[in-house]
Amino acid sequence: MAVAEVLPDYADAFPFERFNAMQCSVLPALLDSEENVVVSAPTASGKTALAEVAICEAIEADGTALFLAPLRALTNEKESEWERFEDLGYSVYVVTGERDLNPRRAERADILVMTPEKADSATRKHDSPRYSFITDVDCCVIDEVHLLDSEKRGSVLEVTVSRLRRLCDPRVVALSATMPNVDDVAGWLDAPADNTFEFGDEYRPVPLHADVRTYTHGDNAFADKYRRLYRALDIAEPHIRDEGQALVFVSSRQDTVQAAKKARDEIVERDIPMGARGDYDFHTDASDLSNDTLRQSVLDGVGFHHAGLSKDDKNLVEQWFKEGKLQLLFSTSTLAWGVNLPARCVVIRDTKLHDPLEGEVDMSPLDVLQMLGRAGRPGYDDKGYAWVVCDSADADKYRTLLRDGKEIESRLAEDLDAHLNAEIALGTIGDIEDVMDWLETTFYYVRAQSAPDEYASESALRERVSDTLRSLVARGFVEREDMRLEPTPLGRLASKFYLRLDTAREFADLAERAEEDGELGQDAILRAIATAAEFDSVSARSDERDAVAAVLGQTEDLEPGGRKVLAILESRMRGTTPGELQSDAWVITQNALRLLAALRAFLDRLAGAEAANLACRIEARIENGISDDAVGLTAIDGVASGRASKLAAEGITTPAEVREAGVDGLRSAGLSEGVAERVIESAGELPNVVVEWGDFPDAVAAGENDMQEVTVRNVGGDARAGLRVTVNGIEMTSMNRYLGEADLPVGVFGGDADELEYAIEVAFPELPLHPVVETRSVRVE
Repeated sequence: MAVAEVLPDYADAFPFERFNAMQCSVLPALLDSEENVVVSAPTASGKTALAEVAICEAIEADGTALFLAPLRALTNEKESEWERFEDLGYSVYVVTGERDLNPRRAERADILVMTPEKADSATRKHDSPRYSFITDVDCCVIDEVHLLDSEKRGSVLEVTVSRLRRLCDPRVVALSATMPNVDDVAGWLDAPADNTFEFGDEYRPVPLHADVRTYTHGDNAFADKYRRLYRALDIAEPHIRDEGQALVFVSSRQDTVQAAKKARDEIVERDIPMGARGDYDFHTDASDLSNDTLRQSVLDGVGFHHAGLSKDDKNLVEQWFKEGKLQLLFSTSTLAWGVNLPARCVVIRDTKLHDPLEGEVDMSPLDVLQMLGRAGRPGYDDKGYAWVVCDSADADKYRTLLRDGKEIESRLAEDLDAHLNAEIALGTIGDIEDVMDWLETTFYYVRAQSAPDEYASESALRERVSDTLRSLVARGFVEREDMRLEPTPLGRLASKFYLRLDTAREFADLAERAEEDGELGQDAILRAIATAAEFDSVSARSDERDAVAAVLGQTEDLEPGGRKVLAILESRMRGTTPGELQSDAWVITQNALRLLAALRAFLDRLAGAEAANLACRIEARIENGISDDAVGLTAIDGVASGRASKLAAEGITTPAEVREAGVDGLRSAGLSEGVAERVIESAGELPNVVVEWGDFPDAVAAGENDMQEVTVRNVGGDARAGLRVTVNGIEMTSMNRYLGEADLPVGVFGGDADELEYAIEVAFPELPLHPVVETRSVRVE
């Protein structure tokens, strides 16, 4: 069926002229019905075109379409691909965590592209002006809906779609690779039987042969990698010799590089012909690569692909593989979900991987099936070949997976308390009846109806939710009055920062202790992060423990995983992370920064600005690797670790000293004139506190009282601040406000002490500036 015949106004938005048989079967449901649609079909059968048809239908009716992509890399790919819609006059806007949101662009967009995590964030903030656009969605396309079964991300997708349907009830079009229980997904989304499609392997453009190969497992994990690599090359070799291509999935970025290096040597040893070696034009093109190791590797027809490569290098690798110039490509699992790079032969070398937060884990069955589905190049191959290389103990497990597929399960139960708390905090659940209504909107509920033996009976399920609600009330996250439910400040903060509830409770307890004791140290904050529930599964490998001890010493009051996290945080603050800890440091640090931002909010609300400011400074030090005396420099826009270190080396450690140094002083510190001018301008936008004591006395007679007024003036940029007045360490007055000018009443009382030490303290909870503290001494005569 011709595209121009079906969608004449949108024919140029499609990269082909005719719909295939699978697509034609679904078109009536998309075009002649307004009901939800669920499609399960093999990889490479053409599901993306169905998403585009649904989008065309939405924008034709002046609506807004939301495309939920499983990975951030795929959102960027869609932005590039869907320039075709831009050429037709429609606006495509990608909303990701790595870009500053432009609410105006989002509101005016015809097509929104988001990950489930970003959509979760947007729906949680739907009543704010920045994110109100999310309630205007008319059609939601879920790409790879089988992501519901992902251990880490499945529950996010589930609750986000359920919440979106409660907020604005868009039409939902869900697309998936082959899954046995497509009817459960259809039941969850209320897709009628006529709009639910399950296409078998006969709709694969290239038939697939998939099987398992085992290897001899040894005592050395490092040597085992090479045993599996040789096994993978044994599988790939006949296809490469036949001018085919092989795609080998490995567990980490570093493994893609090391496997490519070893494979190049082995290919020479086996005398396997590689076409790229004699292509001199290709040798010239390879000089465009920025990665030196990759540049040498591709000349032998062997490439590697991972998220750490530059965008240009990844694009060239993808282009050359599609063109057949690279015959062997090593990649991490992210490529399976993103760019469409089919190969005649696909091999999964590593079925286990190291997760910085979980330790060694089995690769997700979803990832395994997604990778194997890449086998077979339409238009080039008569058959695709896919293999899992594993230990013999796991062989039957993977053969069963290949034979029967993987039923999609709900992961909501694993974080039920946090998700229920979030719905109450958002106001989508306001009473007991709402709780049960919400439960029925979840895939968890639908799946339990299909498999009560694996989940629970309906009555047991409802009792579990009731128990979870009672626990939320008992732990202080929710208040219940008769049938009404209200979130507490603790519940709101836990939801806002996506915290596990055990972590939120610990943060609140720490903040309350700090408020009672009037003091909080750096060590307490770092330990609260290192022992957070989010890091419970972190493990320390044997080669890491000496590095941890070198950072922390021999203290043994933390578990090995907590010690490892603490060592990474402390070494990051110093800017010198040991090499043995670097492989996990980035992931752990990013999670720690999120937790620190949350803890700062708890401290700000429950303990005061001074405690929050300390957390803010620790956060900036970990992010920038800067000393405590110079951390305030990072508050200046345009000053990160490099420039801050340059300035600190010249004795310029505060925004005030930056202003005093002037352009000449900053140039002497190594900054160019233009940069120096911008840095000084930015420093001038930060708060600059002046304390005016007025007629504050030097002495007071015993038994006399004297009321004074101290003025705190901000002569710089506006900022929220906590102001505190103490006498001999005892608090007299405190307030929180946006600081312009404040008059503080201060009582001077001639009591029993011989001398009174008054302190005015100004702390900024959201800026890594050291608190301003000014003192005056008053004699009691």
